[in-house]
Amino acid sequence: MVIKSYNDVSPSKYEGLSDGVQIREMITAQDGAPTFAMRVFDVTPGAATPYHTHAWEHEVYIVSGTGRIRAEGKEISFKPGDSVYIAPNEQHCFMADSGVPVRMICCIPSKDQCRL
Repeated sequence: MVIKSYNDVSPSKYEGLSDGVQIREMITAQDGAPTFAMRVFDVTPGAATPYHTHAWEHEVYIVSGTGRIRAEGKEISFKPGDSVYIAPNEQHCFMADSGVPVRMICCIPSKDQCRL
């Protein structure tokens, strides 16, 4: 078993990550997790993750804050308590509303943990 506190995990460095976005790798293959990696994203007010795509799915849970998801040419609002499924190869980004930070949990396949 592994238990980590958010406050004890430093943000990871990702090439191409937008200013105002931090990612903490909470549980990964380095912890013995063979299938999934769990990360926590913090997005400052008005900031956004890069608009990008990748070959794997991921699931996101919005812990706090409000904003919009841009995916495949449309924008959909999110709020705390919402869950989001992003399909493989679906272009997307998460944008925090101005005035409020966003915190979200993102789970991806473990083998892809070191990429956006």
